Amino acid sequence: MRYNEKELQALSRQPAEMAAELGMRGPKKGSVVKRRLVKLVVNFLFYFRTDEAEPVGALLLEHCRVAQEEPSGFSISFLEDPERKYHFECCSEEQCQEWMAALRRASYEFMRRSLIFYRNEIQKVTGKDPLEQFGISEETRFQLSGLKA
Repeated sequence: MRYNEKELQALSRQPAEMAAELGMRGPKKGSVVKRRLVKLVVNFLFYFRTDEAEPVGALLLEHCRVAQEEPSGFSISFLEDPERKYHFECCSEEQCQEWMAALRRASYEFMRRSLIFYRNEIQKVTGKDPLEQFGISEETRFQLSGLKA
């Protein structure tokens, strides 16, 4: 995926849906847990050294799997390389559940499926397509036929 480093840095400064200091261990063998400020902004998970303003890295939360690894820890892996996992340690099981739920809701595909579901529910109740007023109701990205089972 192509990206512009300055745009990513600007995105990392936007208000976060969630942010906390978590223990984080990268996917490399022998990697150790380090405290990182972790910020969820749209569908990017940025991680920072606790004393720096610029992110050390970012994970694009598309085609990924979020799994609970222990009562207060979870991992993120990507479909193209499921063995390569980023591990996160939370302060509590409750915090872990909150992070996992937010990360699962962050993907574009989840948002698209939600939009299609609510669009159809509104159309059932009102008889009108709520996207029609925006002139985008015919776009293929908003059609049920584009959904994969």
